[in-house]
Amino acid sequence: MGKGAQNYGKKDNTGKTSSSDPNTYPAWAKEVHECEEKYKVDKESGLTDEEVKKRLQIHGLNELEKHEGPSVFRLILDQFNDTLVRILLVAAVISFVLAWYDGEEGGEMEITAFVEPLVIFLILILNAIVGVWQESNAEKALEALKEIQSEHATVIRNGRKVSGLPAKELVPGDIVELRVGDKVPADMRVLTLVSSTLRLEQGSLTGESEAVSKTTKPVPEDTDIQGKKCIVFAGTTVVNGNCFCLVTETGMNTELGKVHSQIHEASQSEEDTPLKKKLNEFGDQLTMLIGIICVLVWLINVKYFLSWEYVNGWPTNFKFSFEKCTYYFEIAVALAVAAIPEGLPAVITTCLALGTRKMAQKNALVRKLPSVETLGCTTVICSDKTGTLTTNQMAVAKFVAMGRTADAVRFFNVEGSTYNPTDGKVQDWPAGNMDANLQTIAKIAALANDASIERSDKGYVAGGMPTEAALKVLVEKMGLPSSLGSGSSTDYNELMGCSKAWSKSEHRIATLEFDRDRKSMGVIVSSNSGRKSLLVKGAVENLLERSSNIQLQDGSVVDLDQRAKSVILDSLNEMSTSALRVLGFAYKSDPSEFATYDGDEEHPAHALLLNPSNYPKIESNLTFAGLAGLRDPPRKEVRQAIEDCREAGIQVMVITGDNKNTAEAICREIGVFGPNEDISSKSITGRQFMEHHDQKGHLAQKGGLLFSRAEPRHKQEIVRLLKDAGEVVAMTGDGVNDAPALKLADIGIAMGIAGTEVAKEASDMVLADDNFSTIVAAVGEGRSIYNNMKAFIRYMISSNIGEVASIFLTAAIGIPEGLIPVQLLWVNLVTDGPPATALGFNPPDKYIMKKAPRRSDDSLISPWILFRYLVIGLYVGIATVGVFVIWYTHSSFLGIDLSLDNHTLVTFSQLRNWDQCKTWENFTVSPFKAGDLLFTFDTNPCDYFHTGKVKAMTLSLSVLVAIEMFNSLNALSEDESLLTMPPWVNPWLLLAMSVSFGLHFMILYVPFLAQVFGIVALSLNEWLLVLAVALPVILIDEVLKCVGRWTIGAQSRAVSSKHKAE
Repeated sequence: MGKGAQNYGKKDNTGKTSSSDPNTYPAWAKEVHECEEKYKVDKESGLTDEEVKKRLQIHGLNELEKHEGPSVFRLILDQFNDTLVRILLVAAVISFVLAWYDGEEGGEMEITAFVEPLVIFLILILNAIVGVWQESNAEKALEALKEIQSEHATVIRNGRKVSGLPAKELVPGDIVELRVGDKVPADMRVLTLVSSTLRLEQGSLTGESEAVSKTTKPVPEDTDIQGKKCIVFAGTTVVNGNCFCLVTETGMNTELGKVHSQIHEASQSEEDTPLKKKLNEFGDQLTMLIGIICVLVWLINVKYFLSWEYVNGWPTNFKFSFEKCTYYFEIAVALAVAAIPEGLPAVITTCLALGTRKMAQKNALVRKLPSVETLGCTTVICSDKTGTLTTNQMAVAKFVAMGRTADAVRFFNVEGSTYNPTDGKVQDWPAGNMDANLQTIAKIAALANDASIERSDKGYVAGGMPTEAALKVLVEKMGLPSSLGSGSSTDYNELMGCSKAWSKSEHRIATLEFDRDRKSMGVIVSSNSGRKSLLVKGAVENLLERSSNIQLQDGSVVDLDQRAKSVILDSLNEMSTSALRVLGFAYKSDPSEFATYDGDEEHPAHALLLNPSNYPKIESNLTFAGLAGLRDPPRKEVRQAIEDCREAGIQVMVITGDNKNTAEAICREIGVFGPNEDISSKSITGRQFMEHHDQKGHLAQKGGLLFSRAEPRHKQEIVRLLKDAGEVVAMTGDGVNDAPALKLADIGIAMGIAGTEVAKEASDMVLADDNFSTIVAAVGEGRSIYNNMKAFIRYMISSNIGEVASIFLTAAIGIPEGLIPVQLLWVNLVTDGPPATALGFNPPDKYIMKKAPRRSDDSLISPWILFRYLVIGLYVGIATVGVFVIWYTHSSFLGIDLSLDNHTLVTFSQLRNWDQCKTWENFTVSPFKAGDLLFTFDTNPCDYFHTGKVKAMTLSLSVLVAIEMFNSLNALSEDESLLTMPPWVNPWLLLAMSVSFGLHFMILYVPFLAQVFGIVALSLNEWLLVLAVALPVILIDEVLKCVGRWTIGAQSRAVSSKHKAE
């Protein structure tokens, strides 16, 4: 099973790509009798039960393979395959062990010590749960694909017809009957047609916009998938006709099975998003940084836990203090906690989730959060044509009526691009004064028509063939002649009022079904007076061959001479070159065979209708009336969206299964190509691309590119090559055939209205309105979100640099520990969280879609930004350590009295050598008050540097919180001053700062929380000190921003202009 799919779309050693396994029998290129001989079956009797058993053993069941996904245990382990997570895990383990060791001593700090590792473990567990949940949903596309498979089939076996046979039991060689509405159970060769025509809807597999006619005639062996007119494919649906087929491929060897294999293959090669790669790089650098700083801290403080004496020049009498060693272990843990922005994953997730809400309001439904960020650096959009660039609703764009003389015609342009009858009108229309020729065209379009238009939640939708539905809409726009009424359908209370009025005036009594030979469809109608008419629509050339007359503007009929025929054919050629699908209208008044026919099966004329071979004779000696050009029109807003892409430096490539001429005309109209641009090298078929000698060179061309008649493997190869060239690729699609490419692309975008469930499950984003312009709006939103994410990542990282600097300075100077790990964890997770999240609400840059896309290898933090935040971080370290030192050594600072609590002052030298306190003579400490607590040190004055440091620690923590709040204002813009971008441009940030300060007040003034965090309440004077030390961070960054605008800013703009020019 599945052997035929493994090399699908891969290049062989000749450099060309094959659409089929070389061992596959090319049934599409063989006559029916040859296929019967190959598969050793007779179409009348089918296979025997014994033969079926043999073939089941060889080929297996007709079902798609089940790919076992990774186990839950494997998924859990994968969540810890991240540098930042591993650092946190090590820190948590060490912290837990140290807490356990310290717990033997008891005391107030025991609770604090255990809070920290437990919180870290909780973060890691939540992160793992979210990751496992996301990845367990990754293979839904494969499950959705299985739902497309048919469950039952009608088969001929042992000379008998078997209905309701489970489709999975089919084997190559089975004879299967297909009827209207059936889902094809396997890839099959059409043997015989029971009906005159057979049409299948296979657009979801091949990308074709209309139902495809099938035949029994063979086609060349190298024909592409769309050209295999004698093959019906698994998962497609019969929309018209009845036939018998021979099963040629089952299970994974079908085209549907090959798509299944490609989806699975693409899912195995999913890459990290650009931001994820940057964060991984940052994690690696952070690991190195923490290691270096820990080594430095240990080297600086080795004298405190390891001492020795020199005897004869050699160190001896080593003394090791385990207690001091564990203390510096705790500093290492504190460094890890300080260096890692623990709140970053939560803030990123929150920001992306907020981004998805904004995008949902613009009809872009994001299924996978990271794709929001990836959208921002999209460089190429590979778009399908049908339904994305176009409306996927056929519409009449122009029709031609006859003039006053046989060699004169009249052209009418028709507005509108949907099935809504009120969407546009016929230009230069003689409203209420329809001449006889226009009435004839309207009557044929209304009555030789089996379609309907209905109003639904999704707007106006067609029932039946799209081309016929478009003609019904034309009838409504033409209105009614005075003999039936006047005005258009908008004058009627009911939908399709004009068509219904025509049906009341002349009712249908017989239908001459369309077939591929005569390429026309006719109806016989009877007027209320009993007069019969034959109304025909079809291919213009075929109708002209069977027409002998032509109807003029006033209704008179004249001979159809060569001159008149040339004028009509010129009109046909003009519309065809504009990629319009052209239908002609003709009629025959009073057909003699049906003069008395009223639908009675006993009437002699009824026998003529039962045999389709009689239809060409019945549809002869026609009177030609006019012709109409139809198309799937481009969406109105797409042209501007394409222009927006061009300005934003995003290349647009159109990849469609439709024919080349139609696709080129649409691409010119929407601006992918210029109206007079030479596109001979830019518009090729999928097959031509696969055979191209320089595929990468072709894709490297500037401007728009078009690939028509593209198959699934062509789309995959294009996406793969673009990604290899460093492009960030967004790929749109709606069909089963698009799913592998959607999975492979950086951003897979499925259609919400026309899209199959397979495409939606394989995608990262779903367009609720199937509109290309929605993609462009989403890209702009993605860029804005990325800029905001950069803002809060820079903010959080700069805050962490400050924390590391604080701990490093503490250890380097040798003063008591000013910040403990649980406090740093609180700052990183809770206090920093709201401002960082609020930065995600920064208003977008108004020129955001005028800039070239950022490159996926652009650094998250440039050297200048890193320098800026090293300066800021150094200030944070100096400020937090400085306020600790000030409290111990100064009674006042900048005029602020700090002596109100009566705490004892020490010298800076004493503070640095606090561990030698027991050797100091006459050292005493006065009792002092901190909040509601009174601290006394009568029995052990040296405890002043342990439990007595609680006020100094509180000041350090408060300065850290205040600085980080003010620093969030700096992060509003990378370069702009707060004078030009004041804080109130983002009111959410001001609210977030209030929340963070509120949370800090809570842990300060709620006694239980104050005990957990080892802090006390502060007085008004002490808060003034905090503000005096914290506020300068704004002034420092303003100066640095000013320098950046003068120097680095000019260079960045020059580089950006160069990238845009490229």
